[in-house]
Amino acid sequence: MEITEFNMDFFSLAGKVAIVTGGNTGIGRAFSLALAKCGANILVPSLIDDDGTTQKIIEETGSCYVFMEVDLTEEGVPQQVIEHCVEVFGTVDVLVNCAGLYFSDDVLRFDRSKWDPMIQLNLTAAFEMSHEASKVMILQKSGKIINICSLFSFLGGQQSPANVAAKHGLVGLTKAYCDELAGYNIQVNGIAPGYLTTDMMKNDREDPEINQQILAHVPANYWGSPADLMGALVYLASSASNFVNGHILPVDGGYLVR
Repeated sequence: MEITEFNMDFFSLAGKVAIVTGGNTGIGRAFSLALAKCGANILVPSLIDDDGTTQKIIEETGSCYVFMEVDLTEEGVPQQVIEHCVEVFGTVDVLVNCAGLYFSDDVLRFDRSKWDPMIQLNLTAAFEMSHEASKVMILQKSGKIINICSLFSFLGGQQSPANVAAKHGLVGLTKAYCDELAGYNIQVNGIAPGYLTTDMMKNDREDPEINQQILAHVPANYWGSPADLMGALVYLASSASNFVNGHILPVDGGYLVR
């Protein structure tokens, strides 16, 4: 491509089809909306239904929204999701593996009852969704897979070894699938969000001591919001990032450099 060919259409997702797992709540909703605002039609598989808020904000952009209430950890469900997306929209252009589960406890109490469901959803389901989506993407010789990782893809972390293990595993999956799929013009990348003003982090924000510890570690000196992730996702989902592959992009206000 010549540099004179570059224009803002490289960031457009008009006519594209995106699957966002867990895309109707939390940061997943921000991801769904970001893709829809750039023209993509959205399919969201999730075990948690919402009050219709996600459908409303997606359809207000002019994009189509399809919801599937499913458990991605059940056998055969990832295949069913991909098949349904192809049936409804004709293809799969973008897969965002965002669905996740979080438990925390003291190390001596964090046992298989907490480990197994987190690994199954946060890592194994992401692999199975990627595996099924790649079957479609390889045939069309294009596609984007974006895994939602974490700061704890790079760090240790107390009280949730399953979260750390799964997020490290997502980095490995991202790199392995990049190596496997790049020859088919498929880009596989990840985003590692920092500390955000989500419901899951509400208790930490409201605890003065914990809040100050976190802010002291963020050069930007403030908590991010789900909106801070939306531009990064659009970039990785669009043709503007076609030569970016196997990369994990931290969006953390500089947390990892301090």
